[in-house]
Amino acid sequence: MKNTLKKIYRNSRKVLISSSLLFSMGSCSEEFLQPDPLSFFEPAATYSTEAGLESTLAMCDRHLRTYWTYYSSRDRGLPISTEYMFSEQAVNAMTDNGWAFADIANTLTPTNGIGDGDDNGIGYFWREHYLGIRHANTVISFIDGVEGLSEDTKNMYLGRAYFHRAFRYLALVFQFNDVPLVSKVLENPKFSYKSTKREAILDMITQDMEKAVEWVPEQSEMEYVGMVSKGACRQLLIKCYLATGQWQKAIDQADILINQSGYSLMTSNFGTFISPKESTHSVTRNVVWDLHRPENKCIASNTETILGLPNQAETDAAIKMRSMRNWLPLLDNRWEVKSPAGKNAIFYYAPNNSNYNPNLDYVTAYGRGIAHIRPTWYYTHDVWRVNGVEDEGDLRHSSASGNWMRMDSLKYNDASDTEWYGKNLRLYDDGGNLLCADTIRCWFDWPHYKTYVPDPEELTASNSNHRGGAGDWYCYRLAETYLLRAEAKFYLGNLGGAASDVNEVRERAGCDEMYSTVTIGDIMDERARELYLEEWRHTELSRVSYCLALSGKADEWGNTYTTNNLAENSYWWQRVSKLNGFYNTGAFIWQLGNRPYTMAANNIYWPIPNWAIEANRNGTLSQNPGYDGYDASADVWDNWEDAVADENSAN
Repeated sequence: MKNTLKKIYRNSRKVLISSSLLFSMGSCSEEFLQPDPLSFFEPAATYSTEAGLESTLAMCDRHLRTYWTYYSSRDRGLPISTEYMFSEQAVNAMTDNGWAFADIANTLTPTNGIGDGDDNGIGYFWREHYLGIRHANTVISFIDGVEGLSEDTKNMYLGRAYFHRAFRYLALVFQFNDVPLVSKVLENPKFSYKSTKREAILDMITQDMEKAVEWVPEQSEMEYVGMVSKGACRQLLIKCYLATGQWQKAIDQADILINQSGYSLMTSNFGTFISPKESTHSVTRNVVWDLHRPENKCIASNTETILGLPNQAETDAAIKMRSMRNWLPLLDNRWEVKSPAGKNAIFYYAPNNSNYNPNLDYVTAYGRGIAHIRPTWYYTHDVWRVNGVEDEGDLRHSSASGNWMRMDSLKYNDASDTEWYGKNLRLYDDGGNLLCADTIRCWFDWPHYKTYVPDPEELTASNSNHRGGAGDWYCYRLAETYLLRAEAKFYLGNLGGAASDVNEVRERAGCDEMYSTVTIGDIMDERARELYLEEWRHTELSRVSYCLALSGKADEWGNTYTTNNLAENSYWWQRVSKLNGFYNTGAFIWQLGNRPYTMAANNIYWPIPNWAIEANRNGTLSQNPGYDGYDASADVWDNWEDAVADENSAN
């Protein structure tokens, strides 16, 4: 086994970048679980040394960031984007792509629509979750054979492995519902798995995370940033307690994380001030801008970071995220956006072009977007209204500071358009005629402070795509902890306390409007404002749907739910159908034969891939309601102990 760890020192803080971790279990091949059995594993070497454990956990740490940064040959289709297509915040916007994932209710089946690229990342999530579980299970299965470890050291490794396994299982059960429980590396492949109830898996990972919180050191005691720390374990345990209805325990853990663990919200400017292209887009330095600079996310002075994902461009293990390509509108489409004079709205002139104007250099200032996904009106407009008014002070939606970008703030820069050159873009002319032929892909506002992750190589090029590069990202930060605590307080009926926690996040953002009481909708709206493109939005909405049903509390529309029929009606479904604005409203992509935007209530759970079902040839994996192959009488494990015992019998 070969293990290479590249050490990088920034701001007197070691940052972990695991690179060239080359052993057979580290393969990210797309053949995993297709058609291999769930348990298949052939270790390339005996895991008998501590170095083997370190290497495996380094792979786990690095693997986390791929959910945000995974690259494909198409240079688009980030997995995290799929989470937003299944939410109220965004939809697929590839209006020229035959794979555009829009008509979800009618096209997503166990054999169709489960993608790993331009369409969606459903298949990617399934494979990578089980790959990450396999990494974690390697540590858990082999650690007893490593000699010379103290009990504390052994428990530290186990706790970190439990985190990685629990992180993937928490996502699996809220994306796919009941799934196979794979808890160890088996000596022989197993083809007879059956699904385990979500409740049972949640019970197991909650117990595991209670141990992890006890065993894993604080970040201050860890050698590298990017390794799973006690704080990260505590954040995951909070989510586990919420998912198992243990509201007070969730609050207790959040109290410790907020008040006793050395973390605090960033409330003033810090770190390095990075401004894009001042001559085109000026940024007034502010804490929200600094908080989301990749250069500042993993530095010691950022006391808000609980678990960062190191991915700096200067490292040989960096993965280019292409955020500016995937998440920005297609501005230089010379057929779709026009001035009132009929001229092209935006040109991306190269610096050596005689028509180049450094004050209108949009490709450098923002990036060359293609809008793989686009935000909805709910995210760009509606959610920023609090107490019935738009909050002008909110830095997260502030065009004045430079954080937020509005389409009508751009200026026409076609040098041949003498009438409109240098004037602000308009969606309609004076006669009310639409000036943008593709408003889905080419006309929407965006959070510049989140999407701007430049590629140094592209910034120095004379004529570049400026698609976006590598950069540190957040997995967990303290702002979410406040919102998780608010959620737990809501379930317990402490609406004033929940409002106070939401207001902590709003105060840091410079908001003028505060809450005196909150609904679950207010809390989820605040998550939408604060955690866009960070949280796994669909997974969190699915989790909250389950928690809300457990609590018996009503949503903002007065609806209550039960856990056994969420595929028929759920809080997720109510938010998507009421707030998204595309799905089931008559919106369609005319370039693709009027393909409609649709979503169904059962799509809260993604279908179990048929290729995974077929690979498990001697067993039966239960399919989710609403999909072909669903059988309400399918035999499943209703407790994790029996599922593990069945695995043991296969050895």
